[in-house]
Amino acid sequence: MTDLGKVDREFFDRHIYPHLGADRDDVRLGPEHGVDFGVVEVGGEAVVLASDPLSLVPALGFEKAAWFAVHVALSDAAVSGIAPSHLAVTFTLPPEMTDGEFATVWETFDREASELGVSIVTGHTARYGGCRYPWVGGATTLAVGDPADLVRPDGASPGDRLLVTKGPAVEVAGFLVTLFEDAVDLPEATITEAKERFWDMSPVRDALTAAAAGPVTAMHDATEGGLQGALVELARAGGVRLDVDSDAVPILPGVEESCDFFGINPWAATSEGTLVLTVESDGVGDVLAALESEGIPAAEIGAVREGDGVFVDGEQVEHPEVDPSWAVFEEYAEKVGLE
Repeated sequence: MTDLGKVDREFFDRHIYPHLGADRDDVRLGPEHGVDFGVVEVGGEAVVLASDPLSLVPALGFEKAAWFAVHVALSDAAVSGIAPSHLAVTFTLPPEMTDGEFATVWETFDREASELGVSIVTGHTARYGGCRYPWVGGATTLAVGDPADLVRPDGASPGDRLLVTKGPAVEVAGFLVTLFEDAVDLPEATITEAKERFWDMSPVRDALTAAAAGPVTAMHDATEGGLQGALVELARAGGVRLDVDSDAVPILPGVEESCDFFGINPWAATSEGTLVLTVESDGVGDVLAALESEGIPAAEIGAVREGDGVFVDGEQVEHPEVDPSWAVFEEYAEKVGLE
């Protein structure tokens, strides 16, 4: 069986890069494996573009499902340090989705976009035979701003400090425990803590808060492959070595217990909402203070050095390649009869 999830670097290099259409002078950053966004220069401004599939899981309830979907759509552009400004949305809906259910989804998209200053400018909405949950379309986000405000994914330099928000496996707790609560054999208090992590599953405010506060040099969200994968991708992009102190990495309530229950390595598991960032050493205090003022847990966890690779407590780690969350999702979806 082909592995589920994003294609690996070998697949990307063989089948996608460098087959990228016309070579245009206005492209400032094109596709790279593990990089969240591209950049085009238009009229002296940076236009950041990021595209993602749209996922709706009805078992979450359509409001929660839509909240997660819109924040996933906005997150890859937000890690550019320029605030998302425009959104294009395509819905390819399953025939069984009712008008009322879609209304809940769209009202949530409108509310979250409005709060973040994002205008929805175009899209396509239709029901089609053969479409099924959770994959119900796609979205492209634009962030338009001053090129000087752009935080490039390859911007980490030796001497920078390494920070992380929220820590690993936020999504394992917030998403999987919420979705499969009836099948999770954990104390009620732990389940409550884990379910609270759902609302941590967005790095949008993390990224914009950090970028506004200090000299941030690179940012990357820890989605498939988790914190470990994000660290490896950030190091690759910048051509640098990252040294990480595992004891300094925060772990939010309910996360460790959830990962133990599901048998998941928390560092390798998808963690939408977790942001990895590098900051010039004299700006660390300002960035951490700004994140704290917004109620976003964050910590300094290591350093950027000359070389390459990621070293956790002195030992080199590699990209997980296959995210363990996919297998757990498939297993428990079958157990509870989730379609």
